[in-house]
Amino acid sequence: MLTAHHTVAFLVLAATFAAAAAGGLAYYRRTEARGIVTHLLALAQTLLVAQVGLGLLLLSDHRRAPDRLHYLYGTLALLAALSPWLYAPAERRGRLAWFAGATLVAGALAVRAYTTGR
Repeated sequence: MLTAHHTVAFLVLAATFAAAAAGGLAYYRRTEARGIVTHLLALAQTLLVAQVGLGLLLLSDHRRAPDRLHYLYGTLALLAALSPWLYAPAERRGRLAWFAGATLVAGALAVRAYTTGR
């Protein structure tokens, strides 16, 4: 289970930064968020949910991270990625900016969670 948690951690980092870059590029080019951009954003959110789920399974098996801040950063990364669903404006371009920015913040928090989890 710990190996899966580590593997998904790398996938989370790759997906969050790729999604944020693709979303930022689409926003900069003033194009619609379609295809790969929306799929990358959804993938990043899905991987973050899976990562937190794996972490909870490890906790239920009494396996703890060496630093308690690991749990805080992991939770904040998930909340950052999901926050646009509540706060993003209805206008498409603004919504894309919210999702790309929140995914970038989630990626930064995931990096911090990774460094406190080793």
